[in-house]
Amino acid sequence: MQQFIPQNTNFKAMVEEKMELNHFMNHLGFKINKIEAGLIEGELNIEPHHRQQIGFLHGGVIATLADLVAGFAAYTLVKNEQTVVTAELKISYFNPGVGDTAFCRGFVLKSGQKLIFSEAEIFVNNNGQDIIVAKSSATFAIVELQKLI
Repeated sequence: MQQFIPQNTNFKAMVEEKMELNHFMNHLGFKINKIEAGLIEGELNIEPHHRQQIGFLHGGVIATLADLVAGFAAYTLVKNEQTVVTAELKISYFNPGVGDTAFCRGFVLKSGQKLIFSEAEIFVNNNGQDIIVAKSSATFAIVELQKLI
């Protein structure tokens, strides 16, 4: 995996603060357990409300997890006065999400002046075996915070 140099030396605290404010992520119960420059990993204990009608992890939850880890991976590389917003997200589903825990990894492929390209992988643990459920690619636009207000 490529090494990235964050533009904010305090990027971990910046990400942690942003995660506290991410109400939807907290509503889902998603927890980040690794923050590095260009890399985020986390997990979700799969509860009944995360499942669709036949018991699989819902595809919308999987897409949300992919967006979260890929987006936060991108966010580790921006300046303090910037944020990222999802410009494009593509997801491919490989296997049904059958298990008790989802493990997610988001990582940056390329970071530019205006766009950051990331990928995410979502796995479930089923009887002690990690099975890939989905993979996504995403493009994030870098936005100056002052322009959003």
